[in-house]
Amino acid sequence: MKRALIIDAQGGGIGKQLTAEIVKRGLELEIIAVGTNSTASAQMLKAGAAHAATGENPVIVNCRKADFILGPIGIAIADSMYGEITSGMAEAIGQSDAVRILIPINSCGTFVAGVNDAGLKYYIKEAVDHLEALL
Repeated sequence: MKRALIIDAQGGGIGKQLTAEIVKRGLELEIIAVGTNSTASAQMLKAGAAHAATGENPVIVNCRKADFILGPIGIAIADSMYGEITSGMAEAIGQSDAVRILIPINSCGTFVAGVNDAGLKYYIKEAVDHLEALL
């Protein structure tokens, strides 16, 4: 079975929505949720992730094992998300062989050109549509 690593920070809202959408569609994936803090991890676990962990080392270890990495675009930018993303996390995500499916969010000092304000629900659906097509 393929592994989807969902990474989130702050309150875990985006990770929770990604997890819930994947579970709702019944995609054949093992969902591993890693939060930069325990609140984010707990939110994704409540939404249906098979496993959850918290912190930098779980991000680094699971990036090596994942087939897909999903989360807000900030997970790939060191020091983003109010400093919750370490350089080690961003490096592991960037160097992973996994397919990265990132949600475009214009925040924390990062502007993603070309992104319209379609709303988070649209981007969650689009991300999971792409994941489903890859499966």
